[in-house]
Amino acid sequence: MSNSDHSSAEAVKRAVSGALRALAGEYEVEVTYTTESQGWWSAVAKFFGGNGPKKAQLPAPSRTISAHELAVLRGAADAQALKLAYHDNAIHRQLRPNAPEAIAIFEAAEQARVEAIGATVMQGVANNLAASLDQRCTQRGLGKVREQKDAPLADVLGLLIREKLTGAPPPDSAKAAVALWRGTIESKAGADLDSLVAVLRDQKAFAKATRAVLRDLDMGDDGNKEQPEQGSDENDSAEQNQDGAESQESEGDAGATDAELRQSEGEEGEAAPAEMSAEEGDMSDAENPAEGDRPWRPDLPYGDNDGWDYKPYTTKFDEVVGATELCDAEELTRLRSFLDQQLLAAQGVVARLANRLQRLLQAQQNRSWDFDLEEGLLDTARLTRVVIDPMHPLSFKMEKETDFRDTMVTLLLDNSGSMRGRPIMVAAMCADILARTLERCAVKVEILGFTTRAWKGGQSREKWIAEGKPLNPGRLNDLRHVVYKGADEPWRRARKNLGLMMREGLLKENIDGEALLWAYNRLAGRPEQRKIMMVISDGAPVDDSTLSVNTGNYLERHFRKVIDFIENKSEVELVAIGIGHDVTRHYARAVTIVDAEQLGGAMTDQLIGLFAEDRRPAGRQPGRAARRIRR
Repeated sequence: MSNSDHSSAEAVKRAVSGALRALAGEYEVEVTYTTESQGWWSAVAKFFGGNGPKKAQLPAPSRTISAHELAVLRGAADAQALKLAYHDNAIHRQLRPNAPEAIAIFEAAEQARVEAIGATVMQGVANNLAASLDQRCTQRGLGKVREQKDAPLADVLGLLIREKLTGAPPPDSAKAAVALWRGTIESKAGADLDSLVAVLRDQKAFAKATRAVLRDLDMGDDGNKEQPEQGSDENDSAEQNQDGAESQESEGDAGATDAELRQSEGEEGEAAPAEMSAEEGDMSDAENPAEGDRPWRPDLPYGDNDGWDYKPYTTKFDEVVGATELCDAEELTRLRSFLDQQLLAAQGVVARLANRLQRLLQAQQNRSWDFDLEEGLLDTARLTRVVIDPMHPLSFKMEKETDFRDTMVTLLLDNSGSMRGRPIMVAAMCADILARTLERCAVKVEILGFTTRAWKGGQSREKWIAEGKPLNPGRLNDLRHVVYKGADEPWRRARKNLGLMMREGLLKENIDGEALLWAYNRLAGRPEQRKIMMVISDGAPVDDSTLSVNTGNYLERHFRKVIDFIENKSEVELVAIGIGHDVTRHYARAVTIVDAEQLGGAMTDQLIGLFAEDRRPAGRQPGRAARRIRR
């Protein structure tokens, strides 16, 4: 870059940063510029980040910036400035729904609200925001959509809300996608969409009106109760606390009450696995003789999912694939190069924490010595005793190994659509760094991902429709489980595979219960003495196709039963990290982080905590109670 190019880019940054601070009315905002390519969901995730120092991150301008690129940059800056000026994080968290797809729509609506406030009073801001929106829609691929199922509802509804609030039509790059959904949305929620205009500047009222739109679209959930207009702050706080305890409730089971759902979960979610484990335990004791000193292996079978009131409609279209099967070598190399560029700037903090983990593991693997033996190696440090007293016998020593159990770690990464953008990128980087660190310490690592093959059901749903739509079909989508790195595969061979997570179109829906079973079965059959599974996720299981034809808590209930089995009846140590979603209500050992940037530290701290334990807790030793589960 020449000096003139450099000075031009710096002048643009100064001007845009100054305009952002002025529009936000916050002159202490820290503005940073990054070369990272950000998509729609990445922008939304940053847009509704947690509380903390006021920061804004913008795409770095190129050396010779065009007028269009400058408008896009200004639009991104205006959007974040309007968020700082007109968005309250506390109100947003308080009234946000629980279902991930409902959350995406809720946040798209709030994004449209704050941008509309600026666009309706400042024409220059409106032009900048329009350029930025067009860029986002193009990157999202909305212009290529030809069927309704391929047009994400959150994107389309956000555009329709923007149209209601500002009168501006959707950008050309998104008109086709909006047209596919417009009739359906307006027929169901047209009146409530119109009501949003009157409450544009009242965030709380707007959020409640958005929740009404969600209910019109059969996506309402009672996890966050609407609050009376005259409610006190104490009541707000009490209802917010209630959200965490009741967020597992149905998105689609409108006929069941909250109490019925909790009662159903209490009776079926805990009693069934306990009863089955007792029966299977008796069978195991009767049929399996003592196996001597052979390495422990899980017994087969541990019932099946029918015993948990859960079943897949068909497993014919499910797949377990390696990363190389989903992407050609050339594209995989390109995606890995992009990930490496991000690693250069972001690996510092994670690498320092990983070094802590490495020192801890190496300290546990250090050898020690037995002294004052009658044979072995001569202990030269004690020869002075012989010099002082020639009658004193020589002292010998012998090296012994510290009892460090073989360990296996499985990293199970949520590959759902809500992880798109910064969360999945940070997850891939952290998995890469930790895999290298643990491999240096002779700890086997397996990196797995889970998603579905299609949106809205795929071939499983087509088969169900062709067979007459039988009632209560069970799981109704095609699973896709991805092996990024096998346990016995060296990191140098698998490093390219992690780039697959950057591929557009990979991340779809998530069925966590069956993914946990799959990862557990792979881990339980390993010969290592200690087995650790770390789950990285940003929410509960969601699959529209399954939930539309079963009870609203169908996937959630199975998910909880699987967790209960792994945590209480198996030898696997389970730990979870939630990104922007409270997973502590699901997992006994879990941590929730607000920002994806915290993921590296959380992963490393959790592993350090596990490896630093002197011994495993009681009740977690391998034995007959731990079994492999069949789907």
